[in-house]
Amino acid sequence: MTDSQTQIHPTAIIAKGARIGAGCRIGAYCVVGPEVSLGDGVVLENHVSIAGWTEIGPGCRIWPFASIGSDPQDLKFGGEHTRVEIGARTRIREYSTVNPGTNGGGGVTRIGDDNLIMMYVHVAHDCQIGNGIVLANAVQLAGHVVIGDNAILGGQSGVHQFCRVGKGAMIGAGAVVVNDVIPYGSVISARGVLGGLNLVGLRRRGAERAAMNGLRHAYKRLFMGTEGTLLERAQALQDEDVADNALVLDVLEFLLANSDRAFCAPE
Repeated sequence: MTDSQTQIHPTAIIAKGARIGAGCRIGAYCVVGPEVSLGDGVVLENHVSIAGWTEIGPGCRIWPFASIGSDPQDLKFGGEHTRVEIGARTRIREYSTVNPGTNGGGGVTRIGDDNLIMMYVHVAHDCQIGNGIVLANAVQLAGHVVIGDNAILGGQSGVHQFCRVGKGAMIGAGAVVVNDVIPYGSVISARGVLGGLNLVGLRRRGAERAAMNGLRHAYKRLFMGTEGTLLERAQALQDEDVADNALVLDVLEFLLANSDRAFCAPE
């Protein structure tokens, strides 16, 4: 269904059953499948393919030749009814691809609000992408990757399947992440070495100096300490009174959560 403010180019193909919100603009040669739902004000520029069980939130804008919702690139996929969820105001640039989930990964690939997904990005099946994230040109996310809010991934970087990238982290251009990255961490080098903290990003988001100093102190104890393992040092730090520093608590929660991966660490 459409309203009088919705604009659909005559060459676009909108399958019966697709739900089109108020004020959407669908450009030339777009294809929208029967189980697609577009929120109010969504813009599909032209030559955009939206397939499968895909929900796109209000105010999103998708540029030419992006492909959203086509079958995942997983040999175990057997045509199960899985989906893609994209939140509000996310921008997806040219030639990017987003695949739906699989039964083995929870059945949904989820992208949150206010994200910028640049050209040639691939978001594989069962990824969980937060809010306010930047995926620069040609970022490649394997299946089951989790990206926390406000993280920035530089151009041509990649993340191994099942890895987590914590909130506010910065992944340098061309880096390959094969282990979990702590919140606010800064990853450098081609093989994903933790190079410190993303203090620039924290300053831009208005973090207080005292909180950043506390985070620096915790980072040194966690990654430069000599007593016990990393997790033992995290547990010891958690037992201390750090409840007033939300940045440190974010890191400790991330480290002590269950994960199948090791952690990205300094050289």
